[in-house]
Amino acid sequence: MNSATPAVRTGLEVFLRDGLAALDGRRVGLITNPTGVDRHFRSTIDRLHASGLIELTALFGPEHGVRGDAQAGVAVASSTDARTGLPCYSLYGATRRPHAAMLAGLHALVFDMQDIGVRYATYISTMAYAQTAAAEAAMPFVVFDRPNPLGGQMDGNVLDPAFSSFVGIHPVPVLHGLTVGELARLFAAENDWPAPLVVPMIGWRRAMWFDQTGLPWVQPSPNLPTLDAVTLYGGTCLLEGTNISEGRGTTRPFELLGAPWLDPYALAEELNSRQIAGVAFRPAYFTPMFSKHAGRTCGGVQIHVLDRGALRPVALGIELLHVVRRSAPEFAWQQNEDGRFFVELLLGSDQPRRMLDQGATAAEIVAAWDEQRRAFAHRSSGYVLYDF
Repeated sequence: MNSATPAVRTGLEVFLRDGLAALDGRRVGLITNPTGVDRHFRSTIDRLHASGLIELTALFGPEHGVRGDAQAGVAVASSTDARTGLPCYSLYGATRRPHAAMLAGLHALVFDMQDIGVRYATYISTMAYAQTAAAEAAMPFVVFDRPNPLGGQMDGNVLDPAFSSFVGIHPVPVLHGLTVGELARLFAAENDWPAPLVVPMIGWRRAMWFDQTGLPWVQPSPNLPTLDAVTLYGGTCLLEGTNISEGRGTTRPFELLGAPWLDPYALAEELNSRQIAGVAFRPAYFTPMFSKHAGRTCGGVQIHVLDRGALRPVALGIELLHVVRRSAPEFAWQQNEDGRFFVELLLGSDQPRRMLDQGATAAEIVAAWDEQRRAFAHRSSGYVLYDF
């Protein structure tokens, strides 16, 4: 760690130093994954298990599991944790919310994992479902707060509740600009749940990107290995709603995109001609090992982040959709088993897809979003815990 880098203390570290009266000696269930660590890479599970401050009684795992060993979208079974012997309940399998049998004997639920600041990421949906269950069981819900790795950046549209799903649980922008603790406060207030107990960070400011915190980077999911991938995810994840590869199955997921029928040189030339702020596009060939087009050579581009402060990721994603939709007749929107277009669930609206199909430009599609974000910033201002 660079000695000049600010040393942010996470909610976990603050709790281990100061405790929390509401949890003293209580039987606690912990919702976590491999990102739940202190600055020395010691896991939240191990630290709480040995702390003497609480009685850690059960573990709960989100998508990818408590130990992070499951790929995206793969159902995870409940089990016994091999390291601690604790029951390990899956919240990404037969159920996505804790039920009464899982909560039996517990006095509180604690949430400690690293979110990425993007509405599509399912950890905040898991948190919202767990808040619901805690409210119904009349038990405290506690959040050990962690940084939003993108700082206070907001981008994209606010979700229309008619399109609510596990990849969009609440009417917030795609890049919501909040920490998990702040989101939990917002969710509670707007769903009439009891307010969560948030253990805030010390030393974090909204203007900080993750690599300015002094905290160790643990990839938040198997397909988000780098901060650049997280930076681009708010835009390139929209390609999941199409038959274009978003780079899953490569060493650069969400930085590479392409398909077997795309010309990488023509694609890069068209994208670079649009002079999209903060990024450049390099022609690239790649062969995914799994996911879309597994084992087939794809032509496409690698997106290089040049100025992350200038980048608007979701606007970038709309530009990408606009270009690839026009690039080849093989392009198609992906539909779920229920017939819904997945890109509409990601964007929380059917308007962008419909406008693209009708020939609208990317600028026309994003034009109304600034006002939506301003309204959200005002709406959420009473729940923020940190200054810029």
